[in-house]
Amino acid sequence: MDVLSLSRLQFAVTAAFHFLFVPLTLGLSILVAFMETRYLRTNDVMYLKMAKFWGKLFLINFVLGVVTGITLEFQFGMNWAEYSRYVGDIFGVPLAIEATAAFFLESTFIGLWVFGWKRVSKKVHVLAIWLVAIATNLSALWILLANGWMQRPVGYVLRNGRAEMTDFGALVGNRFGWVTFAHTVLSGYVLAAFFVMGVSAYHLLRKNEVPLFRSSFRTAAAFGLVSAVLVAASGDLSAMQVAKYQPAKLAAMELFWETRSGAPFTLFVWPDSRNEKNAFEFLPVPGGLSLMAFHRGDAEVKGLTAFPREERPPVLPVFLSFRLMVGLGFLMILLALIGWLKGVRGRLERSPGYLKVMLFSIPLSYIAIQVGWLVTEVGRQPWIVYGLMKTSAGVSASLLPALVVASLIGFTLVYGLLAVVDVYLLVKYSKRGPDDDLSGILSSTRAKEA
Repeated sequence: MDVLSLSRLQFAVTAAFHFLFVPLTLGLSILVAFMETRYLRTNDVMYLKMAKFWGKLFLINFVLGVVTGITLEFQFGMNWAEYSRYVGDIFGVPLAIEATAAFFLESTFIGLWVFGWKRVSKKVHVLAIWLVAIATNLSALWILLANGWMQRPVGYVLRNGRAEMTDFGALVGNRFGWVTFAHTVLSGYVLAAFFVMGVSAYHLLRKNEVPLFRSSFRTAAAFGLVSAVLVAASGDLSAMQVAKYQPAKLAAMELFWETRSGAPFTLFVWPDSRNEKNAFEFLPVPGGLSLMAFHRGDAEVKGLTAFPREERPPVLPVFLSFRLMVGLGFLMILLALIGWLKGVRGRLERSPGYLKVMLFSIPLSYIAIQVGWLVTEVGRQPWIVYGLMKTSAGVSASLLPALVVASLIGFTLVYGLLAVVDVYLLVKYSKRGPDDDLSGILSSTRAKEA
């Protein structure tokens, strides 16, 4: 493999590992903040136990996620020096804001939350976890605005052999970035909800702390259902952005070859890329693709043959990833809806079959998010900045294949170890259940209130 292929593989491996941790952090921080707020309002110790239990799992995931995220930015200098030289003045701005503002806020208040149980009042402690949740999501915003600029570059001018920013407001207001942010963050909320529902199902099946885990399940089911529906809605907005600004990606997602108006959506299809057509098509919906992409049944959709072969993304992986993502998304809406209805009707404990399904459904949202990013990033190829800079032009010029192989092996081993540690700790403390001894926290809180 050449330096370009190895560098792409290395970035893909490190990004995929990092994104095993990020989505759970995004959603679980909000759920923990909500649970502790319930404790503040009701003074019910059960909500305190909930916040402590789920908060411990949040912290495990947060710490390991921070470690895996650090090396991603280093790679822009190591493997993608030409990219950094060409667009670094633009791309680096949102990353710098994320590091100096959002991550600083997040790190500061997570320390207050961890060590402040017996040292600050309940209101201050609740404020701390809400600020952590807000900062965590703000951190995602700035990173995804940077990615949104790569998907749809705006507010720049080509000067002195580089892309230079001329309009910071255009970068911040980039609709592509905001739609990506909404879709990604809401997906993280769904993942956290399914994680909480799955762990709660484990304990409900064993009749352990039933009131606590029943309440946890119901809370997560409502949160997950709303988030999953909003993911579908934001996915529709995302498809419209792709159709407008990245038509080759849309064509690959839907295996659409010939440009035409009133483009059909075909439910079952398989490509014959060599001959630039589909091997078979079954159940076409007339005008369906035009309607989904442009909200007009007669709109023109560009086919893959409208683009040179060298400017088309890899068709089969983009298509399969997109179909899998959509299928899992609708399945999770259904599962969350069933869970919410069972919770409202008080039938969770009497549904062992459904609880077992939810226990083994924890990986679904992880898979959906990973293949979703495959669609986003592989579908953008061969561009590293869409329409502006090709990936082949962004790799470091002086990098040797042996160096990339060595770092790739090192990253894979270290990240693999961290992933094993994360899963081990999450499983261990998920099975252990909540702490029963809260006397220290309660007595300290009562003393402060007095």
